[in-house]
Amino acid sequence: MIEAHACFDAKLYIAAAVMVRRTLEGMCIEQGTKKKALFQALQELRDGGKIEGRLFDWAQALRVLGNQGAHFSEESVSREDAADALSLAEALLNYVYVFTAKYEEFQNRRQSSPGKTVG
Repeated sequence: MIEAHACFDAKLYIAAAVMVRRTLEGMCIEQGTKKKALFQALQELRDGGKIEGRLFDWAQALRVLGNQGAHFSEESVSREDAADALSLAEALLNYVYVFTAKYEEFQNRRQSSPGKTVG
């Protein structure tokens, strides 16, 4: 993601989209997926309950945009598409790494203190 932001800041929008795709690949590997193809790795995360429907859709859209940037074609990646890719990737990473961990901590704390009341 650091390189994706650096590319965006340098107005290298195609490169930013490719780096977002690379970030998704890294996330899949870190999350323990066994599939090599990104499409299948994202499906594995969805099927394993690590990402939900809308996040899966976002990730697939980012994958397609990254492919568009990685493969030579006449279709470019606009500034707006690159900005959206960064925002969506950050939301996805926050969900997988930050919010999931916070929710698990919350659940563990609540289970270890059964007599606690809230409010």
